[in-house]
Amino acid sequence: MKRVKIVVAYDGTNYCGWQIQPNGITIEEVLNKALNKLTCEDIRVIGASRTDSGVHALGNVAVFDTESQIPPERMAYALNQKLPEDIVIVKSEEVPATWHPRYQDEVIKTYEYHIYNASVPNPLKRKYSTFVSFPMDVEKMRQGAACLVGEHDFASFCNVRTNVEDTVRTVHEIQIDQKGADITIRITGNGFLYNMVRIIAGTLIRVGRGFYTPERVKEILDAKERTEAGVTAPPNGLVLVEIHYGE
Repeated sequence: MKRVKIVVAYDGTNYCGWQIQPNGITIEEVLNKALNKLTCEDIRVIGASRTDSGVHALGNVAVFDTESQIPPERMAYALNQKLPEDIVIVKSEEVPATWHPRYQDEVIKTYEYHIYNASVPNPLKRKYSTFVSFPMDVEKMRQGAACLVGEHDFASFCNVRTNVEDTVRTVHEIQIDQKGADITIRITGNGFLYNMVRIIAGTLIRVGRGFYTPERVKEILDAKERTEAGVTAPPNGLVLVEIHYGE
């Protein structure tokens, strides 16, 4: 028996998120079925990040245990032959039997939130960005985001349905870039609460539109109250870019 780590990229448009659930098809379900066909084993993958319905990924991570004779580094190629076009295994490799994608000492996750800011929507971007028709001040968004960098209690930026007791997280960096009508919020940290990135994005969009001042973001953070922050931005603009492990 060996443990194989895979890096998974997917277009989340047609899926009800990562985790298996009764009300629709998920990334985890499709991976399990493909692995079962490939290996003739009853395999269940363990994912690093349980992305929501409609959220995309370029670098989610998962592991599974198998007795297959397929070399671990060739598992990506073999598995891709069994998967639909909107799910791709970017890389596969063997890891120690005790290695777990959610329980490592040093983990850094990077997300991007994509906004299309123009007077009319672009149909080619509708699945992968949120459309905002009103002018946005990116510099003010940067000023508001600056206070979120560092170790803070992000209770104001957490969905009220989360069941975690500790809402303290460390955000290492937030970059906001604009190229024409495309605005990208790139956020890196040691972990994120349920809907945290989407709520931060929704709050910064309100800063960009002028509903909040940049200083208001610090007030929202200090309030530790979800009702103080902006709306949860739509899932289609969110991409899990990378999960980096210290080893």
